[in-house]
Amino acid sequence: MTAAAEPMTGPATVTLIAAVARNGVIGRDGEIPWRLVGEQARLKALTMGHVLVMGRLTYESIGRPLPGRTTVVVTRQPGWRPSPQHAQAVLVASSVEQALALAADVDPQVFVLGGAQIYAATLPGADALEMSWVEADPEGDTFFPEVPWECWVEVSREPHQGWSAARYERSRK
Repeated sequence: MTAAAEPMTGPATVTLIAAVARNGVIGRDGEIPWRLVGEQARLKALTMGHVLVMGRLTYESIGRPLPGRTTVVVTRQPGWRPSPQHAQAVLVASSVEQALALAADVDPQVFVLGGAQIYAATLPGADALEMSWVEADPEGDTFFPEVPWECWVEVSREPHQGWSAARYERSRK
């Protein structure tokens, strides 16, 4: 798919949700390189009761499914499974396409939580972006993909201390 591809069709709405520094960094050594007051609360408020799609490394960095949400983990590792105590809350997919299909079967509102490869694979068909823009330039080894901003319209923005929250929807032009 190209960056100007049509958004997903079907019953699900796919929203990428990410915290991104000015320099594009989203992670370092499997961790988020900042702590921002209110940013994690925003993530929880937006995603509670919905389904999250994430890569295996992102899931393992969190260490568990997030409460109140179904998690779909994308992995290329055959036979990978979550720990037995988390098996009820985690679905496993071997591709992004399979993950999105599983997620849409659970809930029509699908949130993509990373990492970089999963964001890059889902960005061309995403309907919306929920971005936390971090006012810092930390060192990092994981970056958010390039966004074709001409395809997106900012529909809201809220300033916070050290970051701002913005929602973008795909332009229908």
